[in-house]
Amino acid sequence: MILFLPMSDADEKTITSILKDCRTIAVVGLSSNPARPSFGVASYMQAQGYRVIPVNPNETSVLGKQAFPSLAEVPDAIDLVNIFRKSEEVLPIVDEAIARGAKAIWMQEGVVNEAAAHRAEQAGLLTVMDRCWLKEHATRLHRG
Repeated sequence: MILFLPMSDADEKTITSILKDCRTIAVVGLSSNPARPSFGVASYMQAQGYRVIPVNPNETSVLGKQAFPSLAEVPDAIDLVNIFRKSEEVLPIVDEAIARGAKAIWMQEGVVNEAAAHRAEQAGLLTVMDRCWLKEHATRLHRG
């Protein structure tokens, strides 16, 4: 069971920095099914002016953008890797993100992998775990 803990100032700064500076977002596990959370979050990202790159080996196109089977196959620079996968599948994704030179990792709400978070932080990536990108963005948008 994960308890909700208030964010520290460091957490707040990390999230604010990611939302402000990471404009190209690879969404790993992005589904073309509008009922899936990944679709809703990525659609919101696009509407807010972020560039979304779908990463899912089972998709060819999502939200009007070409999908790639893995981060390694994305031809463009990636600022943020937003992860919609099972917690136990995160570590190899983090390794790919590090190899690709991503600036940050975001594990969506319910995605918790301490080893992956530690590896990302050790590699110098900003790291967020178990938080919803859309909720964090919307909260800050309405704050000012």
